[in-house]
Amino acid sequence: MNLLLMAHSIKKYKFEIFTDVFEQNILEGVFRPGQKLPSVRELKQQYQTSMSTIQSGYEYLIIRGLVESIPKSGYYVVNRPDTAAHQPHAGHQPIAKDPVFTRNLELITSRRGGRRVSEFNVAAPGDLLIPQKLLLRTMQQVIREQGAGLLRYYPPNGSPELRDHIIQRAVVHKTHINPDELLITDGALQALYIALASVCEAGDVIAVESPCVFSVLGVIRVLNLKVVEIPVSPYAGFDIDFLRKACRNNRVKAVLVTPNFHNPTGMLLSDEQKIALVAVAREFNIAIIENDIYGDLHFHGTRPSTIRSFDNSGLVLTYTSYAKTLASGIRLGWLAAGKFMRRAEQIRFALGSTVSPLYQETVNRLLADHGYDRHVRAFRMQLARNAHHAIQLISENFPEKTSILTPAGGYNAWAQMPAGTDIDQFYKRCEQIGVRFTPGYTFSFSRAFDNCFRIVFADKFSSERIAAIRLAGQRSRRDLY
Repeated sequence: MNLLLMAHSIKKYKFEIFTDVFEQNILEGVFRPGQKLPSVRELKQQYQTSMSTIQSGYEYLIIRGLVESIPKSGYYVVNRPDTAAHQPHAGHQPIAKDPVFTRNLELITSRRGGRRVSEFNVAAPGDLLIPQKLLLRTMQQVIREQGAGLLRYYPPNGSPELRDHIIQRAVVHKTHINPDELLITDGALQALYIALASVCEAGDVIAVESPCVFSVLGVIRVLNLKVVEIPVSPYAGFDIDFLRKACRNNRVKAVLVTPNFHNPTGMLLSDEQKIALVAVAREFNIAIIENDIYGDLHFHGTRPSTIRSFDNSGLVLTYTSYAKTLASGIRLGWLAAGKFMRRAEQIRFALGSTVSPLYQETVNRLLADHGYDRHVRAFRMQLARNAHHAIQLISENFPEKTSILTPAGGYNAWAQMPAGTDIDQFYKRCEQIGVRFTPGYTFSFSRAFDNCFRIVFADKFSSERIAAIRLAGQRSRRDLY
């Protein structure tokens, strides 16, 4: 028998009428990773074949590593289809990446496209809580009025008018900022980088709150700093006595702290604790790098004080951002660098000469006409309701000994699963359900928080999101007991 006849004699499976098309679309990127595929019933009608043929075809695609089956949800393109063998690599060099960093970054960021997931892992305002009309209307007014001026470089330290409004607003909550120490930055993370690099050199020791948000740990790693983790107690907050002991035993250059609504616990330091922290800084001549990004988001009473309001030595560097209160895409923050301004100004310029003029003028307008304050008042009220709802859902549906802290502001809550919980199984169940929390192990260089997770409540609670939390809790309760 010749080769042509042999080729015609090879059996062709019925399901190949659609699997050949699906395979090609997946490998060529027409079907994107995470995209939901048509149901068995839909394909049966489309190809006029049996349901068993369609199911066999999907099983074939699963074996090929191109498709995954999610119980009670359907079939999806796998998140990382193995298409390397089908892509041209001529002249390309292999790219080395840190798999732990990549994985942790995925755990704290939004998954765009693909199948719908209820995300409680992204520390940013949800689409339904962003003041879209206010922002877009203000941007349009700014563009009409400023025109081509927005396309030019702005002063390296930021718009003078914007800086004046920031200083005036800070005075209201007794925080005094010298105009000569204020830098406009491209968000909070850049402000933190500048602050740390202004105070420390590679190999220096800094004290950080523990748990500590992953993005902050990332900056610390990039700057090659050594870390002493200071416990944040569920009841007492930042452990200042532990910090004092750490300073006696180590040459600590700076302490990094979020005094107002710490991420992830939502804890608020009292004025007495803030004063005590300043006293430790003066005693050991260490800088305090104060993260105040959640300070405007208090649930009750008046805005809490900053650590800076109790300091006149210049040792406190305070930073914040409007990404947490307006929208995550508004990459604009500021840093008051205190006695470290000379070095901070140089580092700021080396990172880029100016922040987006459009963002600067937009925020300046919102501060000037009090549109920002009106939005924040409504946002705070919604966050307070969301916090209550999130805690209630966890308390009612998760295993009996699950603990969750009640935040005083911000939009993060910190939960701890009972002893004996298979935490890997818990996250696997969450992925199957389509719900995402931030795993506790991303908040420390150690494994101290493996049994914890953060829930972000900065979006409205739709019926779908409520059902996802309930199901995650009920599944974890069933797995434990």
